[in-house]
Amino acid sequence: MGKNFSIATVSLLLLLASTNAGQVFDVKSYGAKPNGDITQALTQAWKAACAVAGSKVVISTGAYELGSVTLLGPCKGAIEFNLQGTLQSPSDVESFKGKDGWVVFEKIDSLTVSGGGVFDGKGQTAWQKNNCAKESNCDKLPMIAPTLMESHVGRSSQINITNANIGTGDDCISIGDGNHDITINQVTCGPGHGISVGSLGKYENEQPVSGIRVIGSTFVNTDNGVRIKTWPASPVGTASDMHFENITMKNVANPILIDQNYCPNKQCSNESPSKVKISNVSFKDIRGTSSTQEAVKFICSKSVPCQQMVVADIDLTSKEGGSTTSTCVNVQPMASGKQNPPACT
Repeated sequence: MGKNFSIATVSLLLLLASTNAGQVFDVKSYGAKPNGDITQALTQAWKAACAVAGSKVVISTGAYELGSVTLLGPCKGAIEFNLQGTLQSPSDVESFKGKDGWVVFEKIDSLTVSGGGVFDGKGQTAWQKNNCAKESNCDKLPMIAPTLMESHVGRSSQINITNANIGTGDDCISIGDGNHDITINQVTCGPGHGISVGSLGKYENEQPVSGIRVIGSTFVNTDNGVRIKTWPASPVGTASDMHFENITMKNVANPILIDQNYCPNKQCSNESPSKVKISNVSFKDIRGTSSTQEAVKFICSKSVPCQQMVVADIDLTSKEGGSTTSTCVNVQPMASGKQNPPACT
């Protein structure tokens, strides 16, 4: 559950990408009122809109309470979710018990989420009731930031996330297995754990990841910047054609990170290397300040070393303006342009 998720224009484009002007379904027509719970009204408006091609669900300005909801497809055609107001999650996290997400879009083609509104996950309250940082056998909080995995919006293609401000207690955006052709453009992330591909390789029969682009984005005071993470002792998998470009880091820990020994909360008993193959990856025109001395870290698998990696025009200093360092394991990237820190020394 995140702190907030402010949308200027967030387009989650599944397969195609836009809706034509069509019938409008305003949640107020279904009984929604500002400062009241609109779970039932939204569910009814969505169901009606989903039956009409080229429709739009509208939540106008104002603050609204919203319980856990799944907006289910397939729909008759393209559909737009237009949020102009603020949706507030329940303060009682117990109401989410057994649920993976707060607002879940599922099995929908040609979905656009737009409107300049806010998904307020009340993270400051929720994270106080979560001990997952210390205890692996814990109650997980539902996801609010875009999590392109098996649940929330999962195993999807041709998704654009554009002009969004995301603040959360976890990954701002997490791209799980089975996703391809994902573009993240002009997103501001922070606070949070950065934008991540993965984690991958935790489960059997995971699908390949490919065609990931993160461009023109800004990270502010995050625990990571752009990151690819896979579990050790993983089944065979692939992640390829991933590109990170024109990115600004502001006091970010681990601005550029590949971690193929990802194992939070000391959950791993098997120390054998990851078998997720990472290839055709580029990091270009990434600049700003790092809160850690080690600004670039590539820890690739000794079983399947990273291949076809390009590092170009990197300029990352410490927040005081001093030098930073890099580490490379089981990879030898092709470096060009400015290299601060020097690549793989």
